[in-house]
Amino acid sequence: LLCPCLLYGAYVFLPFDAPLLPSASARLLYTLRCAAFATFPIVLGMIVSGISRLCLSALEPFGELQQEVEIHRTYVSQSVHLFVLYFFNMAVLATYLPQEALKLIPLLTGLFAISRLIYWLSYAIGRSFRAFGFSMTFLPLLAMLLWNLYSMFILEPENLLA
Repeated sequence: LLCPCLLYGAYVFLPFDAPLLPSASARLLYTLRCAAFATFPIVLGMIVSGISRLCLSALEPFGELQQEVEIHRTYVSQSVHLFVLYFFNMAVLATYLPQEALKLIPLLTGLFAISRLIYWLSYAIGRSFRAFGFSMTFLPLLAMLLWNLYSMFILEPENLLA
């Protein structure tokens, strides 16, 4: 319930509009530029993972990974997988959205980045708290996938393979 409320509030109250993007290639380029910001939590996780591995392996460099290092490594791995799914869904979504709704692309990117940071923080606190951050990432991804499938098969089935 929180994700739609956040997206609607940001859509209505943030004072920016998407630039005029008449072609599919311009929309995909816009999505690619927005998606570059979604890699920030992943890069930050890689840096923290490397630093924690460097600091904890000073005593035993070839030993088993500590729990602190394993948390960061798992976060980065899951974030990369979710980012790939998120990016491809946003790219397809950008081709089906009308011009006035293209403001959703940077908003969804920001939601992805914030939700991955919340997931990372809650995963570090305890494994039982991570469902909130994961659901903030996964449920918008699922909604985008359902909208993309609806757009492809119901709204424009004649342009599916065009």
